[in-house]
Amino acid sequence: MKNIKMIVTDLDGTYLRTDKTISEYSRKIITECRNKGLLFIIATARPIRAVKDFLSESDYDGAIFHNGAVVKLGDEPFSGFGIPNPGKIISILLDAHPGLHACVEMQDRLYVNFDPGNIWEGIEYTLTDFTDLPSGEADKLLLEATSVEDMKRYEPLLPQDLYIQLSENAVAMIMNKKAEKMRAVKEIAAHYQITPEEIVAFGDDYNDMEMLQRCGIGVAMENAIDDVKRLADEVCADNDADGVAGWLEQHILNAAKEA
Repeated sequence: MKNIKMIVTDLDGTYLRTDKTISEYSRKIITECRNKGLLFIIATARPIRAVKDFLSESDYDGAIFHNGAVVKLGDEPFSGFGIPNPGKIISILLDAHPGLHACVEMQDRLYVNFDPGNIWEGIEYTLTDFTDLPSGEADKLLLEATSVEDMKRYEPLLPQDLYIQLSENAVAMIMNKKAEKMRAVKEIAAHYQITPEEIVAFGDDYNDMEMLQRCGIGVAMENAIDDVKRLADEVCADNDADGVAGWLEQHILNAAKEA
């Protein structure tokens, strides 16, 4: 077993159970790993506010939000790759496509020009025409898009340093091309003088693939998509069976006892 110093895990479909809870067993195992000096890092596409219901800042050593657009160590901002001039970009899109439903994620708030309740039930938002956005960079932009054709209509209007991809709920997501989980993982690791070889990473979906490939040990969940399973070094139990914690107990905690 490699000398693992850092644990990185995706949340949805990985560390979180399907009902979006974390078992006491999983919390116990992570605490034991941290007590042994391992760093625990979460890496998610979620915004900060969408993690607070089940994890506090004391539950992890670092966090990667919005797939790397926002990176924090404890409660302090560390790095990230946002979108400059979001208001200008949205204005260009709306001029070309009047009536387009659009959202701007920035400073852990969602700014929209429509009621997003049909897409995200119960979500908090600020209604705006985007002329009064706060100063600074956005974490990501979201546009109504029901097909690849919709997405392709927006793409030529975007700056070269941004990318667009279809997400769930008939939405196209726009982000900085540098906002990647693995890029953020490497920055955190370098801060602590840890190499990628000293990291174990857990994931289940396409946005986890690079970190599973490039970290020392990449572990796919049993419930992961097939492409992720094929490239992973190992496959652990599914998220509802606490696969992350089970793997850590067997390969980190029990291995340390036997050494």
